[in-house]
Amino acid sequence: AKILEHGKRADSIVKGMLLHSRGKSGEFQLTDINNMLTEDIALGYHGMRAQDNSFNITIEEDLAKDLPQISVVPQDLSRVFLNLINNACYSVKDATANKPSGWVPTLRVSSRKAGNTVEVRIRDNGKGITPENIKKIFDPFFTTKPAGKGTGLGLSLSYDIVVQVHGGQIQVESEPGEYAEFIVKIPIKQ
Repeated sequence: AKILEHGKRADSIVKGMLLHSRGKSGEFQLTDINNMLTEDIALGYHGMRAQDNSFNITIEEDLAKDLPQISVVPQDLSRVFLNLINNACYSVKDATANKPSGWVPTLRVSSRKAGNTVEVRIRDNGKGITPENIKKIFDPFFTTKPAGKGTGLGLSLSYDIVVQVHGGQIQVESEPGEYAEFIVKIPIKQ
């Protein structure tokens, strides 16, 4: 059983790497980040509902109206946002058992122009992330998900896409048991 489990994990890791290497040929194009976020939120939400039809989450969108279009590789950056949204959904789903009654699982996605960057924040009120885990959260193969559920490549690839492909920044802020918030900043190139 262990061998099969590791085989499945290796298989999904290789698929992820292939996807990532194919993404290298992506072209930069002017993109409406708000439209991308709205699509990725819908994809993430419906993806979780497909796995678990009892899953529910309150979605708060606070997308800046005056956001300039920016030059990005859309399929790559969309993969980053979708990964962060999926992780947020997973976190609130995982946290539900330990939350008081009346707690409302919430995903908050915001965008704004911050200096010469477009800043996107993806926040959930799920399990949060411990300080020890924050230190290694972008390391390849690091995962807190149970065996077979995560490859530990999502955030590592997201980091590469934001920092190396787009020259941006990705950071995380968290309070264990309260929230986790990922902040992605992509430069506005003139």
